Amino acid sequence: MKENIYSRNAVYETLRARRRQFIRLLIADNIQEKGRLHEILELAGQAKVPVERVPRLKMDSIVPNHQGVILEAGKYPYMDIRDIIENAHDKNEPLFVLVLDSLQDPQNFGTLLRTAEAVGAHGIVLPLARTVDVTPAVVNASSGASEHLLIAQSNLVQAIEIFKKNDAWVVGLDEDSHSQTPDQVRLDGGLAVVVGSEGDGIRPLVKQKCDFMLRLPMRGKIDSLNASVAGSIVLYLASLAREKHS
Repeated sequence: MKENIYSRNAVYETLRARRRQFIRLLIADNIQEKGRLHEILELAGQAKVPVERVPRLKMDSIVPNHQGVILEAGKYPYMDIRDIIENAHDKNEPLFVLVLDSLQDPQNFGTLLRTAEAVGAHGIVLPLARTVDVTPAVVNASSGASEHLLIAQSNLVQAIEIFKKNDAWVVGLDEDSHSQTPDQVRLDGGLAVVVGSEGDGIRPLVKQKCDFMLRLPMRGKIDSLNASVAGSIVLYLASLAREKHS
């Protein structure tokens, strides 16, 4: 099975990460090979990826919004929960994980992946079903951040139990008024942040496994934030708390 990774940042980071099998690189035949595209071609040369220059119309028929570059590559290499834990151990850091419970929108998923990579999360965990996968659209939405992250698929209840055994508190995002606010909790130690689906939030069985629920107070007229915005804010709050107490 192959996938068509598209857009310059996504293709660049995929080549830079070198975690997939590379088949060939398609370049629009009328494009100027400078800037990021020049860097892509350099990486392709280093990885010995065949390069083909093809008409833009042909590329349009493969995938829209390709920005003149498409990388044919193997499927995304999912990891194991233990790989994520070992990543934290290797860095001698308290565990820092993002758990996504049944997220459906590729753009939200990509945004959260980009934030998780930016704040140094050790990994991401997805459920085994009823969730968006790491598709080319997600790679594009994350600007290629997905290629540098350890992403595992697992039974979330079992994964949470493993994280707890590895000294992590589990915090779920919930808009309920009984949930705690960031000033009432500590986010500086081992932590697994659970973000639910856009419509239904965190499933009951997963919520029961959380140590506490967290809400972000709203001071404006809008009473909630979408999953990617809320999750990104909490990830950054946790990152700042971890830096302060490191």
